[in-house]
Amino acid sequence: MTRPLHPTALVTGANRGIGKAIAAALKARGCRVTLGARDEGGGRAAAAELGVGFARVDLSDPDSYFTAMTEAGGFDILVNNAGVLGDASLLSPRSDFDQAMEVMVHAPLDLVRLNLPHWQRSGWGRVVNMSSGWGAFSSGLEGPGAYGVAKAALNALTVALVRDLPAGVKINACDPGWVATRMGGVTAPRSVQEGADTPVWLALLPDDGPTGGFFLDRQRREW
Repeated sequence: MTRPLHPTALVTGANRGIGKAIAAALKARGCRVTLGARDEGGGRAAAAELGVGFARVDLSDPDSYFTAMTEAGGFDILVNNAGVLGDASLLSPRSDFDQAMEVMVHAPLDLVRLNLPHWQRSGWGRVVNMSSGWGAFSSGLEGPGAYGVAKAALNALTVALVRDLPAGVKINACDPGWVATRMGGVTAPRSVQEGADTPVWLALLPDDGPTGGFFLDRQRREW
């Protein structure tokens, strides 16, 4: 099945930063974009600015994304961009392990499961999992708190889901690099547009494009 003329796309955590840049770039390429965000006020304002749809998607609240997915009837493109970054040790009582796994592993899998009927009907789909160099074993699972562990689990999910998704659905993870966002900090060397380039490329891959890979600057990188 070939790509729809105007694919529908859900981008989570898209009220600012890389997610917002991805939403803007997908719209510019003819997609019908829904901007997902847990902050309804900020999300609606960002969606209005970009001229895209809005859905309240709080990845720690399954009811919110269940509602968003069922009301839309599914999406052609799913960009699992939302993330959380804590700094407490994994051994601390303040560890963010449960929240990190919920937002960056459990919820993305739930969204894939909820969207599966749409892909089974359409025969075409793309999943982009926003990972990080901190989630790569090749980089030593760096970063504070549970962030790297959750991103490594998201990478593993990317590989494992290839065998279960319909043949026309491609799933890939990407490392956007160190980007100047609220999470990345103002001293980061890359712009949000640079960070968005690879996920947008993966979201619109041709039928002979890769699946089950991990990419930085459109090139495969080591897990």
